[in-house]
Amino acid sequence: MPSIAESTRLVRDRIDALEARYGRPAGSVQLLAVSKTHGPERVREAHAAGLRAFGENYVREAVDKIEALNEPADGAPALTDITWHFIGPLQSNKTKEVAAHFAWVHSVDRLKIARRLGEQRPADLPPLNVCVQVNISGEASKSGVAPAETEALCEAIAGLPGLVLRGLMAIPAPSADLAAQRAVYRPLAEQFQSLRTRHQSMDTLSIGMSGDLEAAIAEGATMVRVGTGIFGRRE
Repeated sequence: MPSIAESTRLVRDRIDALEARYGRPAGSVQLLAVSKTHGPERVREAHAAGLRAFGENYVREAVDKIEALNEPADGAPALTDITWHFIGPLQSNKTKEVAAHFAWVHSVDRLKIARRLGEQRPADLPPLNVCVQVNISGEASKSGVAPAETEALCEAIAGLPGLVLRGLMAIPAPSADLAAQRAVYRPLAEQFQSLRTRHQSMDTLSIGMSGDLEAAIAEGATMVRVGTGIFGRRE
């Protein structure tokens, strides 16, 4: 299995190639390394490979990891330059921890959650960057607001203190067909561009993972979330 450094290089090369293929500006797609289920030592390896943005799905695991990495370990320095993104489903009883430990939340799909995050954001930290998660495949098992309700939720969040509305996020139903993947993403990308005309803070379309990276970049992703492609499968 390749090292994290080699895997990171391969993923970055693929992103660069896809940006060129689809006429995207070089460097316009940010790589978010999904480090869920991987321990602090693996994050240190990824950090050494040049990664600075990491995504986590599980609150308790993530907070323990963040706190461990904020302290020196075995001669290694504290990693205080990481930007932490929460990308998993978020329950209201977990918002306080997320508001205190993360810089971004991608998975806001209810006004109640947004309000709690804003109210619980510590005053000594900058506003929390949030994306609205949209359920673009209509799956009952998936989190996310319905596309028809996205605009109203964005409008409400834009007026909340302690938060900055940054964009939209989605996790579509799996598909192996590039055309089908692009077709699912296209309406979301169009909605994102429409919302950007009214919300100047919106600059992030968080779509695309290892299996649909090409479709996401083709349709306008500004941030892709890659876990297995960097860290390998969980042992």
